Amino acid sequence: MSYFPRSVADELGRRDSSISAAHPIAIGLVGVGKIAKDQHLPALATNPAFQLAATASRHGGVAGLASFPDIERMIAGTPRLDAVSLCAPPSARASMARAAISAGLAVMLEKPPGVTVSETIDLMASARRKSVTLFASWHSREAPAVEPARQWLQQRRVTAVRVSWLEDVRIWHPGQEWIWQAGGFGVFDPGVNALSILTHILPGNLVLTAATLSYPRNRDTPIEAQLTMAYDHRATVELAFNFRYAGAPRWDIEIETTDGAIALTHGGAKLYILGTAIPLPASAEYARLYARFASLIRAGQSEVDFAPLQLVADAFLCGRRIEVEPFSY
Repeated sequence: MSYFPRSVADELGRRDSSISAAHPIAIGLVGVGKIAKDQHLPALATNPAFQLAATASRHGGVAGLASFPDIERMIAGTPRLDAVSLCAPPSARASMARAAISAGLAVMLEKPPGVTVSETIDLMASARRKSVTLFASWHSREAPAVEPARQWLQQRRVTAVRVSWLEDVRIWHPGQEWIWQAGGFGVFDPGVNALSILTHILPGNLVLTAATLSYPRNRDTPIEAQLTMAYDHRATVELAFNFRYAGAPRWDIEIETTDGAIALTHGGAKLYILGTAIPLPASAEYARLYARFASLIRAGQSEVDFAPLQLVADAFLCGRRIEVEPFSY
């Protein structure tokens, strides 16, 4: 099965929406950790389409709201619930999503949508059977440089791509042991953000041709990755992901074309075309994600694209493993 791009995402499922636009969508937030506090809660607080009804988390809740230790008890204990947003680590999301889908709730998944591609396909099938909305969100695709870059590249021939996704895990994932466990993705947790941008802005196909993955001796997931891909069987794509990078993070994508170069920097917050900075609005990735989720729910549609996850899976499948020094926080 091939991935489903946005242009045909509505084929994944349709239903007659039972959620009226006259009242907010009652949503439960599952996993009140760093990403939920930094991004999801502020985005929900400013979106009138949603009303945060409850939380489920092992790390505390939100003042003034009902809080539950798990999603099953949240669903059972919340009289009116229309949707859930899953911010728990990837390894726990599939079972949570199945519980929500079984209860007839719309589901928004933090990236990546699953630990495996087959897991994601299974969730798609479950949502289709229950006729509920499933939204696999890729927040980096909502960065302000992404859509202008995609449009500029549509009619141009790409000749080379270089990606540098470098950060200090101690700063951006402090104390998060789950990221080092099997199913936690390691450096691919941020690296998949770069892949989500690439698979969206490039009009052709990416095929992984080689990978080298560096694993700390005491960890199950890589701390560094070097990937090589072929784009449309012509251009070479070189990617460097690093979790032990000192200094300011570098989240940069440079693309050379027959008409000159384009660069997305700061995770897609800034754009340079032929060396000139392009004016862009302020970044509002999660606000845009929740606006998209609301529109999908109202329309009775789903949107799932697992192309970035497929490339991560390919890297784990064919990557050469190197052991490096142990890592600890």
